[in-house]
Amino acid sequence: MISQKVMVKNPTGLHLRPAGILCKEAMKYKSLITFTFDGGTANAKSVLSVLGACVKCGDEIELVCEGEDETEALQALVAAVQNGLGE
Repeated sequence: MISQKVMVKNPTGLHLRPAGILCKEAMKYKSLITFTFDGGTANAKSVLSVLGACVKCGDEIELVCEGEDETEALQALVAAVQNGLGE
């Protein structure tokens, strides 16, 4: 299991479009991918779970990947969040 903290840069946080992009990226990997925020844990492969976390611009989340391709998954997801998830 590996993890890394990353700052959400999207002006509107993880609303529907960026949440969908995050989930689509996470689903490319076999690893279990979650993130923790504000004391809760969200499944990064579930749009409803990501939306339910209510992550806003400037919030820091900790991505956690566990599985056979965890390193590649973590690198890709951190890059996606840092690049603004399409915004």
